Amino acid sequence: MFGLTFDKLLVIGVLAVFLLGPERLPHYASKLAQLVRTVRTMADGAKDRMRSEMGPEFDDVEWQKLDPRQYDPRRIIRDALLDPPAGGSTTKPVSAAMAGATAAAVSVGLPGGTRAPVVPLAVGEAPPYDSEAT
Repeated sequence: MFGLTFDKLLVIGVLAVFLLGPERLPHYASKLAQLVRTVRTMADGAKDRMRSEMGPEFDDVEWQKLDPRQYDPRRIIRDALLDPPAGGSTTKPVSAAMAGATAAAVSVGLPGGTRAPVVPLAVGEAPPYDSEAT
């Protein structure tokens, strides 16, 4: 947790004893305990609220699967490239379709089910650039 080892916590505790002194240390220790209890109560309240708003689906979610530490960027990209398009269409990805195209236009499926022509760039032609998009 935050890179704190037992040794570092011990040094922080010793520094707290010297800086606060024996008179004020019990007061600040009770304040720390109160803060921990408050944070734990807030976390439990958020979990209960989420469970009440989501209903029974909350318990069905596999939370360990959604842990961002388990994601491998290479696997995500590979899965995204290998998955079929969302519309159930069997069209090739643009790059694969473009590889076999010469100067003819290739049509690409858009989310609304419409088709838009894609014309490959000529040799040395600069791709379109939208200055407002950056």
